[in-house]
Amino acid sequence: MSVAIVEGPAILIGYAYRLDVESEALLFPALAEMVAQVRLKPSATDILATLTTAEGTLVRQSDCLMSLTIPAQDTSHFEPGSVVLDMVRVDVRPALPLGFLLEIPVMLPVTRGLL
Repeated sequence: MSVAIVEGPAILIGYAYRLDVESEALLFPALAEMVAQVRLKPSATDILATLTTAEGTLVRQSDCLMSLTIPAQDTSHFEPGSVVLDMVRVDVRPALPLGFLLEIPVMLPVTRGLL
């Protein structure tokens, strides 16, 4: 697994979060089924959110581009700090980890409590 630090948007607690993940490799083939679990850290047992292609929280844009959305009802339970996620292809056996991990900062927004 390679490591690259890329600046991107932080998750704002209580708001939906959207991010496009772009790869140089063809990681997101058509009709592939993907799952991503959001956790506080890789060793955490609690799952904070589950994203899937079946539920539309992971949406394939091309072979190299995947859009992910963490709904506001999930981020409303997050705490300031950071969360991690990776993606696994589950339409093949055995399931195939895609070989990357994202660590995303989580911030308490100034404007909140509007829902």
